[in-house]
Amino acid sequence: MSTYDLIFYLFAAITLLSGFVVVTSKNIIYSAFSLLFTFFGVTGIYALLGADFIAVVQLVVYVGGILILLIFGVMLTNKVTNVDLKTGGVNVLPAAIGTGLFAGALTAIMSKNYWRAGNITYEETTIYTLGSKLLLEYSLIFELLAILLLVALVGAAVIARRGRES
Repeated sequence: MSTYDLIFYLFAAITLLSGFVVVTSKNIIYSAFSLLFTFFGVTGIYALLGADFIAVVQLVVYVGGILILLIFGVMLTNKVTNVDLKTGGVNVLPAAIGTGLFAGALTAIMSKNYWRAGNITYEETTIYTLGSKLLLEYSLIFELLAILLLVALVGAAVIARRGRES
């Protein structure tokens, strides 16, 4: 077993175990923090696959934005309403049956396919390819989308302001 394989199995174990805690924990705070480790594990797997841009986007968008917002929202909601945020085990049997069927189908598909193994070398990174495509081949579309997003942002601000004035 190579070091690459060992690191992959480490990230896979982190992702699976923390994902299991997200689903089975009765405390929503523990679920949110376990989701943090799940996102980190997925980021590591993306980095090992050579998809460095997707790994950075996963880290910045999900861990840095969405998950932190979720954690703050849960913590602030718990303090304001003074409600214990715990969930019960609802519909455990149907969920277990569905998960077992899905795991069986996934195992059957994975066992029947041929998985090519070997050393993978990358001549160019995905960031270089993406950047050159955006700034050379698709620069007009990229600029038009930037202008469209700017107009949508200004329009949303105008509508929000108009609602506040009346």
